[in-house]
Amino acid sequence: MINVTAQNQRVLSGMRPTGLLHLGHYHGVLKNWITLQHEFECFFFVADWHALTTEYDNKEVIGNSVWEMIIDWLAAGVNPGTAKLFIQSRVPEHAELHLLLSMITPLGWLERVPSYKDQQEKLREKDLDTYGFLGYPLLQSADILIYKAGQVPVGEDQVAHVELTREVARRFNHLYGREADFAEKAESAIKKMGKKYSKIYSQLRRNYQEKGDYEALEKARALLESQQNITLGDRERLFGYLEGEGKMILPEPQALLTPTSKMPGLDGQKMSKSYGNTIGLREDPDVVEKKLRTMPTDPARVRRRDPGDPEKCPVWAFHQIYSTDATRQWVVEGCRGAGIGCLDCKQPLIEAILKEQAPIRERALEFIENPKVVQNIINEGCEAAREVARDTMEEVRQVVGLVYNNT
Repeated sequence: MINVTAQNQRVLSGMRPTGLLHLGHYHGVLKNWITLQHEFECFFFVADWHALTTEYDNKEVIGNSVWEMIIDWLAAGVNPGTAKLFIQSRVPEHAELHLLLSMITPLGWLERVPSYKDQQEKLREKDLDTYGFLGYPLLQSADILIYKAGQVPVGEDQVAHVELTREVARRFNHLYGREADFAEKAESAIKKMGKKYSKIYSQLRRNYQEKGDYEALEKARALLESQQNITLGDRERLFGYLEGEGKMILPEPQALLTPTSKMPGLDGQKMSKSYGNTIGLREDPDVVEKKLRTMPTDPARVRRRDPGDPEKCPVWAFHQIYSTDATRQWVVEGCRGAGIGCLDCKQPLIEAILKEQAPIRERALEFIENPKVVQNIINEGCEAAREVARDTMEEVRQVVGLVYNNT
């Protein structure tokens, strides 16, 4: 288990509904979610607003994909009794926080996000010169910050988005966390912890501020989480006081690097719908078998008796995921010595993939036949998410100055 303080025990992650899920999604995202849901407080959401940033002229694919994707999550093993599952657009507080954050976020911060230019280049056939596309990283920041998520599971290519979120949170806290008597309130809050813990907190704070001791910072944060006799407001002040900035309203999240997905496509490239090289998560078994039987192999093996090289064959990458050491050894010897044919090599993969998919298809069928169960799961998840989001927005509106009292 990853060692983090209690403050960082909330995880947020989302997925765009732009089509049926495939094995790349399963091995790259869902299996990680299934692990995380037992270790953290998890919020998993359907990022339908994010899908609109690139599919704004293709609303059908989003509408048709939302419920199918949720069924895929459930069938894969995401547990609504452990994690909160919800649809982004059903929690409008995301949009409100996005709007307020846009007021303080420099334009240059968004323009320098690496994926902005990269995606424009990759999706040249689409008109992405839109405000929504430029601002989608900030919407991601709002998604994270509204739940005060401490951990965000991402691949290396998404770390920049979490860093942007940290910068936005830092700027927000700097602008709105300052109180005229902040230091006095913080010192008063320290005393409320009692003589023993006040002394420990103060020493840890000095060790961090004077010596750059990050271990002391983590210990101080853990200490604050354990305190039962201080208010939430005092706790937030003391979190901010550790770094000498001010009251911490929106905590800075950490990127939780996920294992790199090793699921290749049928052609050896990354499995992606845009490449047309996918195996659907619950695709018909006959179709799956046909795809695997016809996938390309080492081009040097023109005839059955020709020796081959597994390292040059897309099928070998599948064996790295699905086969045992003994099977892989059999493949290496049989391929290089022409002792087995390509169809022989593929057969263990066909069996392993169909075996992996069988329980997923079976569980999916139960949800397909009981759509109200799925709707109830999402309704409950949306309400749980809104409850957290409302609490955050009440505090945000207060510090931004959007609460008006008729006195």
